[in-house]
Amino acid sequence: MKKIIAAGIFGLSLAASGLAYAEPVKIGVITTLSGGGAGLGVDMRDAFALAMKQSGNKDVELVVEDDAQKPEIAVQLAEKMIQSDKVDLLTGIIWSNLAMAVVPNAVAQDVIYLSPNAGPSALAGAKCNKNYFNVAYQNDNFHEAMGQYANKDYKKTFILAPNYPAGKDSLTGFKRYYKGELAGEVYTQVGQTDYAAEIAEIRDSGADSVFFFLPGGMGISFMKQYAQSGVNIPVMGPGFSFDQDILPAVGDAALGVKNSASWSKDLDNEANKQFVEAFQAEYKRLPSVYAAQSWDTANLILSALGKASVKDKDAFRAALKAADFKSVRGEFTFNTNNHPVQNIYVREVIKEGDVLTNKIVATAFEHHKDAYADQCKM
Repeated sequence: MKKIIAAGIFGLSLAASGLAYAEPVKIGVITTLSGGGAGLGVDMRDAFALAMKQSGNKDVELVVEDDAQKPEIAVQLAEKMIQSDKVDLLTGIIWSNLAMAVVPNAVAQDVIYLSPNAGPSALAGAKCNKNYFNVAYQNDNFHEAMGQYANKDYKKTFILAPNYPAGKDSLTGFKRYYKGELAGEVYTQVGQTDYAAEIAEIRDSGADSVFFFLPGGMGISFMKQYAQSGVNIPVMGPGFSFDQDILPAVGDAALGVKNSASWSKDLDNEANKQFVEAFQAEYKRLPSVYAAQSWDTANLILSALGKASVKDKDAFRAALKAADFKSVRGEFTFNTNNHPVQNIYVREVIKEGDVLTNKIVATAFEHHKDAYADQCKM
């Protein structure tokens, strides 16, 4: 069911917000709001809507749709938004297989798409496009950071991820920086809930560590079963597998696990402090990486709307590329392929009172660029 959210109900006038162009802007938000991955999409939607609310921009309208984590639905929704709803911008997709189904066709129709999460390698490299901006990361990045960090303590790591573009990118990224031996490399089914076979393989592999990327409900299922299995081999992963949307369901089994992300709630900058406080006040929960990336995506759009008309594509793309906004990640710029140049941190799962969360324990990379920009001929 389509949900229309008019940003104008949220308060301040456009003039008071200091934005330059008082014109209606319609943003299509396609994200996952049902099924096993719904928590990720809900965080994306909520943070985006809150950023718009706080901006006071009365002229932005959000058209929000549920893709149900199905590529065919995402494609249909994108076409409807472009052809019938006449959206000016598209955003929202969480999953890389959905992004690969939607983004190439959308940008070919001269619609600007801003990714708040999915970052498949093809769209960073050979299939880059002037209308595609990734405000999150390139899929390999968090995994590259854990590969780099794993060298510190481990010599024989078992790696596993789902068999879809982001899963393949994740293990590619880990292997790019990891110097040790692989005890095993397994691709699981997308949406898989039973990991008994994989855990048995890990047990028998001789591994001294496990790296896995299993976002959403997949990660919850794996960690619960892993904890119950009695296999005591240390695990690590990207932030998605140990993020705020996952930790309450996993429980204390996650304590002490190292994971990588470009954001953490304890990053010491004013924009991040304001974001965490605002999100908690509005939704009564801590934000996740998905929420942080979505918040930045919304504020990037707002910054560009303050400089250029969304109808003037060249000027608006230039305003986006300038990235003149206060990122919750601190310093943020775009590389030549419209993907972030940013720090990647290592976090550790801790407990604050009764709440599981993360704290930064190391910086894996500073000003990190993805490995595919040289393939982009933009």
